[in-house]
Amino acid sequence: MKALIIEDEPRARAHMISLLADNFPEVEVVGAIGSVKDSIQWLCANPAPDVIFMDVELSDGNSFEIFANIDVPAPVIMTTAYDQYAIRAFQVNAVDYLLKPIDVEDLKRSIGRVSAGETSRPESVRKMIDQAFKEKFLIKLNDRIVPVRASDIAYVYSESKNTYIVTSAGSSYVLDDSLDTIAASLDPASFFRISRSCIISEGVIDSVSRLMGGRLRITLRPEFPALADFTVSRARVDDFLSWLEK
Repeated sequence: MKALIIEDEPRARAHMISLLADNFPEVEVVGAIGSVKDSIQWLCANPAPDVIFMDVELSDGNSFEIFANIDVPAPVIMTTAYDQYAIRAFQVNAVDYLLKPIDVEDLKRSIGRVSAGETSRPESVRKMIDQAFKEKFLIKLNDRIVPVRASDIAYVYSESKNTYIVTSAGSSYVLDDSLDTIAASLDPASFFRISRSCIISEGVIDSVSRLMGGRLRITLRPEFPALADFTVSRARVDDFLSWLEK
C-alpha cells in the first residue's frame, strides 16, 4: 500500500512516518508534503497513492482547499488535533478522522478500512452530516435581516473577494461567509460546486451543453442576469454528470 502524507509540522510528519514504519510494514510512504500548493502539484504530477494521510491546517491554508481545486484521487484519512472539522471531512468523502496524538489501534482500524475498500460513511456520520446542512441563511441588510431558505437559492458565487447568494426569484445578496464555508453548509444532493467560484442548485438547471476543451455550459431556468459564469470546469465534469443523474 502506497501512502502520501500531507502534514506541515516536521515533527508530526516524522512521527507519522515512524508510526507507519514500525507498525505497518505493508505501507510504503511515497511522499510527504506540507502545503496546499505542493499537495495539488504532487497529486497532479504523480500516480495516485492508495491512501492519503492529511492534516487539516497546512502551512498555506487548510486542506479543504485541495478538494476545492482538484479531484482527490485516493481515500483520505484526516489526521488533526481538532475535532471541529470532522463533519466537513466526511463531506469531502474522507474515510476516517483521527485525532492527534494518533492511537495505533485507531490507525490500524483506518488502514484496515482502506485495505478492505470500505469508503462508505457509517450511519451515525451520515446523520451528523445531514443535520449540519443549513435550511436557512440570515442576510444582514443595514438594520434589517432577510431570511433566505436554502430551497430558494439558485446559485452562490464569489467575485472580487465577495460572496453573493442569488435566489430563484432573482434577488442577490452579499454574504459574510466565504464560498468554501457556504459549500460546506449546503446539501450536496441539491447543490454542486461547478467551479472554484460558483455553486449551483439542481433545481434551476434547464440544460447542459458541451464546450471545447471538455468543459460544460449550464443554461438556467428561468434565465438569470449573467452575474456568474455557469461553466463546469473540466476537472469537475465527470462528478457533475454523475451528480446530475442521481
